[in-house]
Amino acid sequence: MTQRVFDVEPWAITTHTLDAGAVRLVESMTSTGNGHMGMRGNFEEGYGGDCHQGTYIAGVWFPDRTRVGWWKNGYPQYFGKALNAMSLIATGIRVNGEDVDLFRGRFENFSLRLDLRNGVLTRSFDYLVDGTRTRLEFERFLSIATTELSLQRLRLTAVSGDVRVEVSPQLDGNVHNLDSNYGEQFWEERWRTAGDQPALSMETRPNPFGTPRFTVTAGMAVSAEGFADGGSFDAPARVGRRFAAELGEGHTAILHKTAAVVTSRDVDEDAHATAVADLLDAAGRSSYERHRAESSALWEQRWARAAVVIDGDDEAQQGIQFNLFQLFSTYYGEDERLNIGPKGFTGEKYGGATYWDTEVYLVPLYLALARPEVTRALLAYRYRQLPQARHNAGQQGLAGALYPMVTFNGIECHNEWEITFEEIHRNGAIAYAIADYTRYTGDTAYLHGPGIEVLVEISRFWADRVHYSARTGTFMLHGVTGPNEYENNVNNNWYTNYLAAWVLRFTETTLAEVPARAEELGVSAEERSRWREIASGMYLPEDAELGVKVQHDTFLDKELRTVDSLDPAERPLNRHWSWDRVLRSCFIKQADVLQGMYLFEDDFTPDELRRNYEFYEPMTVHESSLSASIHSILASAVGLRDKAIELYRRTARLDLDNYNSDTEDGLHITSMSGSWLAIVQGFAGMRVRGGRIGFSPFCPERWDAYSFTVGFRDRVLDVRVTREDVRIGIREGEPMDVELFGVPHAVDGEVVVPLREA
Repeated sequence: MTQRVFDVEPWAITTHTLDAGAVRLVESMTSTGNGHMGMRGNFEEGYGGDCHQGTYIAGVWFPDRTRVGWWKNGYPQYFGKALNAMSLIATGIRVNGEDVDLFRGRFENFSLRLDLRNGVLTRSFDYLVDGTRTRLEFERFLSIATTELSLQRLRLTAVSGDVRVEVSPQLDGNVHNLDSNYGEQFWEERWRTAGDQPALSMETRPNPFGTPRFTVTAGMAVSAEGFADGGSFDAPARVGRRFAAELGEGHTAILHKTAAVVTSRDVDEDAHATAVADLLDAAGRSSYERHRAESSALWEQRWARAAVVIDGDDEAQQGIQFNLFQLFSTYYGEDERLNIGPKGFTGEKYGGATYWDTEVYLVPLYLALARPEVTRALLAYRYRQLPQARHNAGQQGLAGALYPMVTFNGIECHNEWEITFEEIHRNGAIAYAIADYTRYTGDTAYLHGPGIEVLVEISRFWADRVHYSARTGTFMLHGVTGPNEYENNVNNNWYTNYLAAWVLRFTETTLAEVPARAEELGVSAEERSRWREIASGMYLPEDAELGVKVQHDTFLDKELRTVDSLDPAERPLNRHWSWDRVLRSCFIKQADVLQGMYLFEDDFTPDELRRNYEFYEPMTVHESSLSASIHSILASAVGLRDKAIELYRRTARLDLDNYNSDTEDGLHITSMSGSWLAIVQGFAGMRVRGGRIGFSPFCPERWDAYSFTVGFRDRVLDVRVTREDVRIGIREGEPMDVELFGVPHAVDGEVVVPLREA
């Protein structure tokens, strides 16, 4: 069931109403970020009703005590939390002695707009007090030119009647995490200073796990027009300044606030005060408008490389634009210590910074839309954490490396048993990303360097985790959870087994290319032979009569039903059924067998792809944000175009229309690449085979045309698909061959091929 709150505007998120029951949803949808930090679309003046105040600093987290009913050997000691940090935007406002609060007060002409071209968030309304009307206009953005800066502008106008306005811009460290297991605050004040440039320094409280504490320090500078300066103030974990103005009817007062933020990740704590002051002094040499223009210009450069344009369908255009904006607001490869969390800077659900989503869903997008170094940074993130991955495997009594399901520092910090112990297919995703990068870029330096170390340790894990079945003469993996988390502790999940066998083959083949590395890494001929034996002898459940790969050993023993047999009132299942009933059902949360067929499409015939799709998709409830895109791409590949378009709309507007009724907790950041993948890999049929890029496009119903840009091996290609033809041009780089519908075409300038040639 969808929930439409925002207007359909291709390059913006806008609304002209404010429903008190939808404020959390509004806050999520108008989140902004710049890679260094981000925040939900909270109201600067605060809100007295249900809301989720949230500001998040990249790489800053806390090891909260794991809360479980009983302990198990190897269980993570803590659950990592993305921390809600101090509020940078807090600005108390009073009009004629009344605190401005859109929950309690009277207001009219509400408007809210997030410009997806440049990340500028604006809001305005008329506030009514004692027969007067005051117009409040807010604007703010997080600079991507100087990522430590948050900039705001507030304009107050007496529309009717004389009004007294009081404004108190501040930094507020009195914050809590909504997802704290025990309700604690995670921050302690280190120091604060008042004066013309108030500053506040907060430190994460001590923890018993030996993980580093983080310090976040912010300072603020304010300029005011039409206000009288009321001095500064401070209180525990809060500092700010006061301004007041007597506004006659038609008069306006304006306040600009700049906040600068540094952390102990980048700046020594003893230098924080100086660093913040220097940032503010430098910022003060430019106007608010100049800062906005500089940041907007950088956004324009990003869009020049990444924009997707859809003609004839504003809903589809808004969906893809919103998703790309949020992805680039979260991560653009500036810091290889960082990764991409499932909620990014938009909420606290799921806690951790890194899931397998990055390797499978995000690497393909960043490969095509950003410089190769951006993807290299994502790979380097995992390489840096190889020692911790070895630790995780050791905690389970296994050899090699087990990459975590959830992590900030490489150590597993997830608090669900069936995920921590069983959803080990994430290990294969790490290896797949290395292969994906190599195939797309043609660069083998990473594969033969740091990459092979990661592959060897993952292979050692798989070789120890499998067991040999004397009854069947095959290798098996028992007690696992596949991508379909609506089944736990199953035996021989087809996807996990297939992926493990592929990793072993790929690692062994790569070592054959660089035999010296095998010696360096202590991989003996006997070990490599063992990997080949396991890969060739892996048990892969299938049913010859149905002609399908079987999700796991006992899947076909379930009562097999299709989703259309469910009462819509029971959806989503995880909110209406007991977990026991969910686990016993045949209903699939997201692509599982089909996830493997997406990753290894060329291993299967078109008939195999279609049979498996038509068997599994009707049982899939798509209650994971990761689900719709994979199904859309495969539907395009097997010729089910109506289904492909239906599922594209779901992945593109998952948050915009709140499909899963959970967007108020934060956006589904790591699944947002799905809308781009569904267009480019799905509708346009982009594939890279044998070092050559190719397309087999169609134009969806309701669309007049669509166009996009991809980077590939030192070229930038412009692709446009209409109802009549496909056009490929090279914007940057040397001429090259591109396959269209399987036929090579030399591209030097623009090539036009009729769609009927498909």
